Amino acid sequence: MENIPATVIVVSDEIATGADENRAGPVAVELLAAHGARADLVVVGDDRQAIAAAVRRAIGGGCRVVVTCGGTGIGPRDVTVEAVEPLLAYRLPGIGEEIRRRGAAHVASALVSREVAGVVAGEPPVFVLTAPGSRGGVRDAIGVAGPLLAHIVAQLDGAGHF
Repeated sequence: MENIPATVIVVSDEIATGADENRAGPVAVELLAAHGARADLVVVGDDRQAIAAAVRRAIGGGCRVVVTCGGTGIGPRDVTVEAVEPLLAYRLPGIGEEIRRRGAAHVASALVSREVAGVVAGEPPVFVLTAPGSRGGVRDAIGVAGPLLAHIVAQLDGAGHF
């Protein structure tokens, strides 16, 4: 499947205010393109309501894949998981587990990251992944989920297993 509509939502107060450069978002867009996804790029601050609203807007705009970057750690401003989880009808835990496993092979702190993957129910259903905010974390996350995107979207559309 080519040209899967997608959105990358970068979650960072610093990037949203212009105090820091958006490095991971463009990497995510580029990596998704290599897996057949055509992604828009959005930036929001570390705010649960803003994150959830951005995910809902992406879904309302026809996206089949939404990837957030940032806010998956354990710091007090890391609220992406809490913003996204209530939107999910169900989780795909193996994806987050594999992202952490791959990350930990390079950086031990990857084990304290809280990536979540799951599906937002609707017509059509949408795959959502919360990825780390670092370029390496984004590479690990899309390295795991990217090759599965066409299969995931086909499965959500009712295709048989292949």
